[in-house]
Amino acid sequence: MDINLIPADGLAGLKKHWKDDLLSGFVISLIALPLCLGIAMASGVPPMAGIIAGIIGGLLVSLTSGSYLTINGPAAGLAVIVLMSMEGFKKMAPAGLTPEQIEIFAYQCTLAVGIGCGVLQLLFGFIKAGVLSNFFPSSVVHGMLAAIGIMIFAKQFHTAVGVKPDAKSMLGIIGAIPNSLLHMNPEIAIISVVSLLILIGLPMIKHPFAKKIPAPLLVILVTIPLGHYFNLESEHKYLFLDGHEYNLGPKFLVSLPENFLDGIVLPRFDYLLTGFGIQMMITYSLVSSLESLLTAAAVDKLDPYKRTSNFNRELFAKGSGNMASSFLGGLPIIAEVVRSSANVSNGAKTRWANFFHGAFLLIFVVFLSSLIHQIPLAALASMLMVTGYRLASPHEFSKTLHLGKEQLLIFVTTIVVTIADDLLVGIAAGIVMKIVIHMANGVPFKSLFKPFLTVNEDESGNYVVDVEHSAVFSNFIGMKKQLEKLEDGRTLILDFSGTNLVDSSSRENFEQMKKDYEKKGGNFILRGLDDHTPLSSHPKASLKKKN
Repeated sequence: MDINLIPADGLAGLKKHWKDDLLSGFVISLIALPLCLGIAMASGVPPMAGIIAGIIGGLLVSLTSGSYLTINGPAAGLAVIVLMSMEGFKKMAPAGLTPEQIEIFAYQCTLAVGIGCGVLQLLFGFIKAGVLSNFFPSSVVHGMLAAIGIMIFAKQFHTAVGVKPDAKSMLGIIGAIPNSLLHMNPEIAIISVVSLLILIGLPMIKHPFAKKIPAPLLVILVTIPLGHYFNLESEHKYLFLDGHEYNLGPKFLVSLPENFLDGIVLPRFDYLLTGFGIQMMITYSLVSSLESLLTAAAVDKLDPYKRTSNFNRELFAKGSGNMASSFLGGLPIIAEVVRSSANVSNGAKTRWANFFHGAFLLIFVVFLSSLIHQIPLAALASMLMVTGYRLASPHEFSKTLHLGKEQLLIFVTTIVVTIADDLLVGIAAGIVMKIVIHMANGVPFKSLFKPFLTVNEDESGNYVVDVEHSAVFSNFIGMKKQLEKLEDGRTLILDFSGTNLVDSSSRENFEQMKKDYEKKGGNFILRGLDDHTPLSSHPKASLKKKN
């Protein structure tokens, strides 16, 4: 692409493209507002925490981000982790506190974890850890996201039908779904059903006008009057068709402080360096960084100008953003893929669209807090249920199976262990399962984490790199570092004839390396793959050496 056509960055980009970015930022803010509230609800923290994260993600992170079109703010992927932190710190609360004081205690400790996460992300950026996004196999990452989706769906189902389950563990919450369905609060369930019909049905309408209406915004516009019709503002009882008596009241509506500044809660650090606090910091920083890097890479592919994100700068930006958001009482921040892709499709040109999205959120919460208070929680729960379903839809299972049966095993292992135990343990279990499968397919232990490369130059001055033993996710980073030392602009031949296995994650990464190398004027050739047999019919399946 002609470099003169690429939108300028900074103030020059603002001056030239402010109209496009302002319009996109406004549309994204309408989508983001209910999602910020819903994600805070799913995280077990006050709604204002989600709004603060969205504001900081726009106003601050947009100016320091390593990507151009991503939208930053709270995301469903971290809601489960924040909820885990809240529940864990509640168990550590000092004796004698009231239930309300225990909630505040856990919230303040969780905010400290967010600041610790930000510090770790700054460190990640400093040591140029952006390359770590290449380490985690896609089947493990998608398994992690699917597990998060299942947990979000299960948790929000109870809110959507107006029932609070007694179960505390995730398996118990999932198991309590039938009971909540039998004992649903009918009028709350009606609000949820209407919301789901809009969220699922609106995207199916082919008319161009319908495509321009954000489904979350339409849900809010419909369910606020519905909440008034059911008189959710007042505590009262009602009889339904079955003759049973049900309770309704303000607890089924979003709760916001009248003054924006009253929503700011300061962290407490005295429990941060406990075993649980350190575990949460690692989990926060790992998932937050990984999701942000993957989102930035995905949005780069959607960018019509084919700009490339600076992943290490992206980690710096998320680190500083998480520190600021957590210090003011907000949720952790990541680059969110759905809002970011919507930003691209709405014609955004520069990072200022993200800035405007944060500015509009600030305007909404300062001037429209009384209107936000009228949003039914069931409507937000329905949005999160749809998000959860998309993360763990049957399509994700079939897509992984198409990649290979061994990939499905890794995917399911990650899901099951995450739900039954913990997110970090689930990720570790998925990685261990992949390593075991690789060794069963002939990968020697010595090459699991160390690449074996021989670099030569032929008579034409081309680089010929012979890869031995294996090219798999766990040794790719070392391989990439060695290849990046070679001079750009030449022909680089990567020969896999001497490998026992080339896994799907590495194949995907090599394809990206090929694009990057050829963008700099070189020629990147993958050779020797015909000596291998694919483990499935998928075009990027793992390849095993023919016997």
